[in-house]
Amino acid sequence: MSIEILNESEQDLDVKQLAALSRFVMDRMRVHPLAELCIKAVDEPTMAQLNEQWMEKDGPTDVLAFPMDELRPGTLGEEPTEGVLGDLVLCPAVAERQGAAAGHGTVAELELLTVHGILHLLGYDHAEPEEHRVMFGLQDELLAAWRTP
Repeated sequence: MSIEILNESEQDLDVKQLAALSRFVMDRMRVHPLAELCIKAVDEPTMAQLNEQWMEKDGPTDVLAFPMDELRPGTLGEEPTEGVLGDLVLCPAVAERQGAAAGHGTVAELELLTVHGILHLLGYDHAEPEEHRVMFGLQDELLAAWRTP
């Protein structure tokens, strides 16, 4: 897997840990081993600009997902498709505030947002109650597996 992480946020990030988490999630979701993912961490003004441009919403958000080749999770007995999974944009400053509010800190929040974003790249959504249940259940399951030694 090709996982590129660019930190343009002016905050310290453990890019090796984010890459390892991304690889773990992509493996668990049976994404093709040659799939490509780019994660970019940006500051709040940049995220606000992207959020307005692409989502037509004001202010910075925590994560944006830009799928490329519309790859979907592989299933048993089916060969996953090779291609570019897409781009994730994270805003560590927003993650820091959200992590503090949730009581689990910035690192845990960035992990959650990374998993959340990858699931969006794989076609998951949470607009409808059933979609929300499925996506957040899978997100919780992946995070629990990642954090279990």
